[in-house]
Amino acid sequence: MSFDGMFTYAITEELKNSLENGRISKVHQPYKNELIFVIRSNGANHKLLLSAHPSYARIHLTEESYENPSEPPMFCMLMRKHLEGGVIEEIGQIGMERILYIDVKGRSEIGDVTYKRVIIEVMGRHSNIILIDRGRNMILDSIKHLSPAVNRHRTVMPGQEYVLPPEQMKADPFEATEETVLRKLDFNAGKLDQQIMQQFSGISPLFAREILFRAGLANRSSLPKSFLSLVGEIKQHQLSPAMIELPEKDYFYILPLTHLDGKEKPFSTISEMLDRYYYGKAARDRVKQQGNDLERFVQNEIKKNKTKIKKLEGTLKDAEKAEKYKLQGELITANMYAIKRGDASADVINYYNGDTVTITLNPQKTPSDNAQAYFQKYNKAKKSVAYVNEQISLAEKEIAYFENLFQQIESASPKDIEEIREELMEGGYLKKRQTKGNKKAKQAKIVLEAYRSSDGTEILVGKNNKQNDHLTNKTAARDDIWLHTKDIPGSHVVIRHPEPSDETILEAANLAAYFSKAKGSSSVPVDYTKVRHVKKPNGSKPGFVIYDNQQTVYVTPDPDLVIKLKK
Repeated sequence: MSFDGMFTYAITEELKNSLENGRISKVHQPYKNELIFVIRSNGANHKLLLSAHPSYARIHLTEESYENPSEPPMFCMLMRKHLEGGVIEEIGQIGMERILYIDVKGRSEIGDVTYKRVIIEVMGRHSNIILIDRGRNMILDSIKHLSPAVNRHRTVMPGQEYVLPPEQMKADPFEATEETVLRKLDFNAGKLDQQIMQQFSGISPLFAREILFRAGLANRSSLPKSFLSLVGEIKQHQLSPAMIELPEKDYFYILPLTHLDGKEKPFSTISEMLDRYYYGKAARDRVKQQGNDLERFVQNEIKKNKTKIKKLEGTLKDAEKAEKYKLQGELITANMYAIKRGDASADVINYYNGDTVTITLNPQKTPSDNAQAYFQKYNKAKKSVAYVNEQISLAEKEIAYFENLFQQIESASPKDIEEIREELMEGGYLKKRQTKGNKKAKQAKIVLEAYRSSDGTEILVGKNNKQNDHLTNKTAARDDIWLHTKDIPGSHVVIRHPEPSDETILEAANLAAYFSKAKGSSSVPVDYTKVRHVKKPNGSKPGFVIYDNQQTVYVTPDPDLVIKLKK
């Protein structure tokens, strides 16, 4: 884990410098396990993200925008009541644990001074955000409740006393000396990285491995020096926040991780690094939960249509025997004199090539009826070819439609998921939700994702078919530039300018490639043309268009550029 006690120490110091003595002006709860504090400090507004997400728990300043629910949750209302308008007196860390606190001085509804403490426990799936009354050390509420039945050591419920998680009785690395390190470690026992973690608080496997790597041979001389050197850098705030990109996984830490052989991406602040690392990760997790049923449905539809095509192709293969049925009918007619009722088969000469052909007959039928039966098979097979080809074409369009939806689900936000669900309801694929009474459900306003190119030109992106249709057919002007990945499912992108710069076209193409099925590919072809050359055929599926007069550029999707261009 990257977010260990040492990391918590570093982010605490960063937040102290930015937010202490600031005033909390707004509290939002965009999602179940996350809060946003808008804090006015040092002449600017800052957004502080507090997350108790089971996989992405963290605390840092953020530049990301979050959509708030129409009705704030009860916990959010409580936090607003106790914290909005309050001044942050202190931000600190408890020991070397992954626990931060924010002390807030405010006033009650009758004007009395109040002292509250927000505790953020960054502990994986046990993470929590707890509001306590400092004077009484009493829990007012928490984002997750922990009853005595779940944990006998500590109850996290309103009205209970706040109790810290069990202490691990480890040594403080900031107080360690070379002698301490030597005394705590058994060099003959091996697994020194695990011993470091077990003996010193706040140290993760990632940091322990870095200590060993920098120690070289890791003997009684080199290991204490490596340990104290790295711990000293953190204590003195000599930090170098960086992400390490590896093929299988990305890592981050407050010091360079030299033991990992990957591409290093440095950042000026820890918050900036965390914002980049977690960009979209928690949202994707929420989308996965919200859209899990949609994803399964879309995958099943793709599979169903592929199976349908396979069966239709078998039917088509049978239909190709039509000429054979015709020939057999003709040969029976030509040899009627040699065939009699009751024959199960007849050997006749094929007058086209002179070969002997054995024709299966129905003994119950006359030779004439047998001939007619083959001619009927011929006519039926001939007619079915056109029908089967039409059905194959329809099934292929369905597959293309659902593959496009699948791509959209992969890059969707929670709001986008609901629009995709609505589209499937409107298309008759899913049952419509029942609304109370006879009132029609209010249509939510379509909001497009907006970006700014390096020269300030606005770029709009549709994240699903409803947004794509709205963007291309209603929002865009006829001379705006429209972009889409060539023959690859993806978003519609529009540059709000009739003559954009080459740089803007490339940046917009990067967005089109990033929000497409080719997100992880290189040299992705992206077509662009004026909106006037983009047409939606009558009766076509949502989001489907045809276009001409296009030019093509090739780009490699860059997530950093996408973040940079976001408005």
